[in-house]
Amino acid sequence: MGSNVAGAPEGVEMTSGDEATREEESIAELIHPRLRDADEAFFRTLVENTSEGILTIDAESTILFANPAIERILGYEPAELVGSSKLEIIPDRLKAVHERRLQQYIETGERNIDWDGVELPARHEDGHEVPVTISLREHEFRGERLFTGIFRDVSREKAQEERLEAQNERLERFASVLSHDLRNPLNVAQGYTELIAAENEDGDGDERVEELAESLDRMEELIEDMLELAQQEGGLGTTRRLSVEEVVRETWGWVRTDDADLTVEAPGSIDADRSRLASLLENLFRNAVEHGSPSHRSQARDDAVEHGSTSNRSQAHDNAVEHGGSDVTVRVGGLEDGEGFYVEDTGRGIPEDVRTAVFEQGYTTSAEGTGIGLSIVEEVADAHDWAVRVGESEEGGARFEFRV
Repeated sequence: MGSNVAGAPEGVEMTSGDEATREEESIAELIHPRLRDADEAFFRTLVENTSEGILTIDAESTILFANPAIERILGYEPAELVGSSKLEIIPDRLKAVHERRLQQYIETGERNIDWDGVELPARHEDGHEVPVTISLREHEFRGERLFTGIFRDVSREKAQEERLEAQNERLERFASVLSHDLRNPLNVAQGYTELIAAENEDGDGDERVEELAESLDRMEELIEDMLELAQQEGGLGTTRRLSVEEVVRETWGWVRTDDADLTVEAPGSIDADRSRLASLLENLFRNAVEHGSPSHRSQARDDAVEHGSTSNRSQAHDNAVEHGGSDVTVRVGGLEDGEGFYVEDTGRGIPEDVRTAVFEQGYTTSAEGTGIGLSIVEEVADAHDWAVRVGESEEGGARFEFRV
């Protein structure tokens, strides 16, 4: 079934198994001339020093070979395993299944598992289970059917998965608290505040009631932002081909845009999670509408250019980003090379020296801002593996480019 490797040690036969696409090739061509006359010690060194565990069994599940890495992964010395059954390293609850599936394959040739990296639990010498991925190959040696498995310990990956699952569960509980346990008493407080305001329209205390209402509204905004942030941490849902223009126009309708205008210039289609893309756009639109009035752009640029101190740069950023209005135009279009899309506005823009900082969670220079919106934008881009760049529109406003 196989072919002998030119220059390999006598008695060693290397094959490509039942895939057999290389059987018609000269395997010698795959070995550099300097190694054509390599002796058995060379090939033994390769096998003994690989980081993956290697086991070879026959059709009766007897272990014929085990390399040293098996001890690091499963705790057994190779000499302990050779001559024993492969069932030695299989958890008791799965032994019957393994025996049945191997016998079924030998009789029918039908694979009932993925041979290219199937994840299974293996039994460690001390009794605990080790998650491993196993890549299997069938081959012949001196006319006997053999099966070789390459084992890789994935304990760290599994532990990370479990940590992420636990984190997602905590986020779901946190989102539930925000959505119900905090929102409900807040709604009650807002209702009573409206009643008090209505009863005191012509009396004293209007200013205090107004301050109370503003504080409650501020709490509501914080809850909404934190809820959205918690939902973003959950990862991507289903991705599919989407018309960016369709999602843009739908999302624009959700945002309080006042007198702002929207222009869509052939942004094309992308593969994305629709709800996460909508969240990205919504936060960019809100940022443009709430912080993008161009009325003081010239003054902001003067501040940014004329003053050299850190405090003055921060003040310039306040003028350029945080003090907004709604007389702004937002444009969404495709990048010139067709590899993504942009969202830009005609507002005041973002000074170059703070364009990286605006994505930091909690970064804001406004007493009314949460500093969450643009961090959500970056998280959505990262989840899709998009590169995001902050620049300047032709009018001097903010421009966000996304390469997909």
